[in-house]
Order: sequence, then C-alpha cells, then structure tokens
Amino acid sequence: MGVCFTSPAGSGGVKGKCKISEEIRIIESGVVNGGGGRCCNSNSIVFGSVKGKLKEFNFWDLKAAAKGFKWDTLVGEGGFGKVYKGWLDTKTLAPTKAGSGMMVAIKKLNPESTQGLLEWQSEINFLGMISHPNLVKLLGYCCHDEEFLLVYEFMPKGSLENHMFWRNTNTEPLSWDTRLKIAIGAARGLAFLHTQERQIIYRDFKASNILLDADYNAKISDFGLAKLGPSGGDSHVSTRIMGTYGYAAPEYIATGHLYVKSDVYGFGVVLLEMLTGLRVFDRCRPIEQQNLVEWTKPFLSNKNKLKSIMDERIEGQYSIKAAMKAAQLTLKCIEYDPKKRPPMKEIQDALERIEAIKVRTTQSKKHC
Repeated sequence: MGVCFTSPAGSGGVKGKCKISEEIRIIESGVVNGGGGRCCNSNSIVFGSVKGKLKEFNFWDLKAAAKGFKWDTLVGEGGFGKVYKGWLDTKTLAPTKAGSGMMVAIKKLNPESTQGLLEWQSEINFLGMISHPNLVKLLGYCCHDEEFLLVYEFMPKGSLENHMFWRNTNTEPLSWDTRLKIAIGAARGLAFLHTQERQIIYRDFKASNILLDADYNAKISDFGLAKLGPSGGDSHVSTRIMGTYGYAAPEYIATGHLYVKSDVYGFGVVLLEMLTGLRVFDRCRPIEQQNLVEWTKPFLSNKNKLKSIMDERIEGQYSIKAAMKAAQLTLKCIEYDPKKRPPMKEIQDALERIEAIKVRTTQSKKHC
C-alpha cells in the first residue's frame, strides 16, 4: 500500500553503509470498532455500491491459494504488510494448484498496522469503482476476524523501481523506448484519475507504485493514500501530510493543501529518475547531489549539461532532440508553483510526441 513518508534511500548499486530503504511511518490516528481492537464486518466496512463489483474471498481459500502464506510465495513487503503470489481458477476464482489457473497477488495486512486498515478500505473504495488499462485490477478482498487481505492481478515484471535501481546482472536495463512506454502508460493512468467527474488525487506517485505486466505496460498500484479531489469551487483539499519523501509536492509538504497538480510533481520526479537512472534522494552521493531535483534542475534546460546527467545505460538509444523535449517536460512538471504545472493529459500527449521523434529518426536512417 502507500508508504507514509519514506526517508531518503540509498542507491542499490552502491556498496558500503548506504541502505536501500529506511521507512519512517507516520501513523494516522483513528478508532476502529470503538477502539477495542479490529473486528471485521464487511457489511459495515465496504461500501454497498462496491461490494457487488468485487469478490469477497474466503480467508481459507486465499490461504490455500498462497500455499499457507509460506516464505516461498512471498514476493514483496511494504507498509501495508506482505504480498504473496497465489493461484486461482480463471473462471471461479477458487484456489488451484501452483502453476495452474491464473497467478494473483495477495496482500495481507500486518496486524500491527493502524494505518493499514484505512488504506485497505481506500483501495477497495477506489479500485472497486473505477477501472482502466493503466490501473492495477483489484479482483476482490477478504476480512476474517483480524485478517484483512486484497487480491490483485499479478504483474510479472514487478515495479519500475526494481528495474531502475536494483542492479541485477541477469536483467537488461530498461531501454529508452521502454522507459517512454512506461511513462506514457503511467501518464494515461493519472490522466484518467484526474478527469473523473469527481477528480481523484493519487497522492503517492513513485517508481515503486508503477507495476509492469509481461509486455512492460505500466499500471498504477496502491491506492491506499488516494483522495477525492476538491469540490464546490475549492482549488485543493486539506489533509494530513502523507506520502513518500522526495516525490511529495512542496506545497503539500508546506501546507497540507493537496492539489490535483500535486500528482504532476510526483510524475515529474519519476520522469527525472528515468532520465538519469538515479534515485530522487541518495545519501551516498556527494552532499550537493543528494537531492536529485535541486541538483539537476540547472542541467535540464541546457543540451550540453543534460548529456552529463543522462543515464549511461541508455546512451546512444535516443536523439538529443527527444532527450531535450523530455527534460523540458520534466522541468514543467516539477515547477514550484502548482498552477504552472501542465495537466496530465497534456503531459501524456507531449510524451507521445517525444516517442514519435525516435520512430521518425529510425525511419529516416533507413532511407539514407
């Protein structure tokens, strides 16, 4: 689920004392079931309009599907709890033998997580009502005594974060074309959220929340921190400051005022990470380079300087024109003033034009 403010992370490719992740969670206070522990009653927890659209799973079926939640089915762990792979029948969604039927991702709430229950509800309420090719599909949920679980489609290529920052010699680095494809897909997902009749602010856009299917199509996951956008002529909603260090927009951190354009800032940060191949914050870099946004801003508007910060793993795969267009778009997204940031649909269109630059360059070479 969405991780409440995460401390700056070190790079996966640096040896020494740098750590990949040091999570510092801000727990939102709340009283569930009168404050006397959590007792699951799905009729009172899940909105009636959502219940008919999602399957309410039996806990023992999910336990069987995930082979007893043993370590060999564990695929990840976050602030919400652990994520396991499981197998369900394609038609009935009943548990099946490992390797048969369809693979799913099963998130299991950490019993000690106070914020997790609120995020569990948020996931159901948002993903139970909306669907889009660039949003991860929620198949259903389960609540049984103290157990709270969510069941999603399985994303075999994992997260963008893993491909960008976990250096694996057995995995090819993401190419320029693939990075653009991922950025366009994620932009489409955010644009969809922002153009609903009542806008949805995602609030926790970051590389780890962009999941990839077998063809590297991007899907936004983890709606635990999502909020409905402003209404009644308001420009923003006021809320507790939650999100992930480095990706959260400056106006949100300073005031708690959340704008639709706050998502655009986070998108710009991810674009910057994809261009440079560097994390948004890394204590292992020289002190003046630790904050990627502040360090690279002067480089993004200068063609010669831009070359020095581009990810060396994609060298020779892009035209300078395309790289400059992407850098200029990134600068617009990370503008300090949210009013100056472009809407996501405009960003999507710009990325598609950048993608076409590469296509035209390749075709022109063939005719030379």
